[in-house]
Amino acid sequence: FKLSVSPEMDIMEYCRKEWRGNTPAAKRMRKGYEAVAQKFASIRRIRGDNYCAFRATLFQALSQATQLPRWLQSEDFTMLPENLLSKYDWIKQWQLRKKPGKRMGEIRDEIKEYLVLLRQKWKNISEIKGPLEKQEACDKLFKNEEEEYSLYEALKFLMLNTAIELYNADKSGKRVPVFSWLLFARDTSSNPCQLMQNHLNHIGHSGGLEQVEMFLLAYALQYTIQVYRLYKHSTDEFITLYPNDPEEDWPVVTLITEDDRHYNIPVRMCQETML
Repeated sequence: FKLSVSPEMDIMEYCRKEWRGNTPAAKRMRKGYEAVAQKFASIRRIRGDNYCAFRATLFQALSQATQLPRWLQSEDFTMLPENLLSKYDWIKQWQLRKKPGKRMGEIRDEIKEYLVLLRQKWKNISEIKGPLEKQEACDKLFKNEEEEYSLYEALKFLMLNTAIELYNADKSGKRVPVFSWLLFARDTSSNPCQLMQNHLNHIGHSGGLEQVEMFLLAYALQYTIQVYRLYKHSTDEFITLYPNDPEEDWPVVTLITEDDRHYNIPVRMCQETML
């Protein structure tokens, strides 16, 4: 049994264990970890399958949630699968986890279940007042494999919905964020259908999230994802924000990556930083 989110460990202790050598890369990583340790005391390792960006982001969002985000409160939220499938026949090719080749009705009902689960878990955890109890509830959720992976399916579907909204907005001449052009400028995702077939359907199976998809995830959740990119230490890309021009009222979650593929999470903000 693999833990989805390992117990916390002192950041510098973790760094010393992982980066012992004297290569330029090891030195840069140590410098990067030292910089993170100015703000955070501990690190929690995230299980390294192709869902780790989802896992790290959602765990951080839930563990600091104090209310249900606006988009989760809307009446139409659980109607998304029905609404989208009635407009876009190609969504029938959505790959459900472990269940390829499902029929349209099954896809609709199953995704609706995932969305209901996401809302219910977010609501329950955000209502827990004590930080310890909240943390325990998050740990428990991320030990339940069935529920955990269902939540990632919900996130993927929300990303698809956001991509469709951005694509349509751009086509009708509205202003869209720059990453949206980049997302649809790729040969493999020139429209939402291709994005689903060639990217979203593969997340968690044969690949994780690419950089441009981190922007899409941030937009779907209406969260700013702040990432310490350790291998970029001492460049202006060391701390990268997705999106890089976030809305002021979006909450912020913080992740750490050594290579833009695997993500861990920093926890326990140092007292000075909080003040």
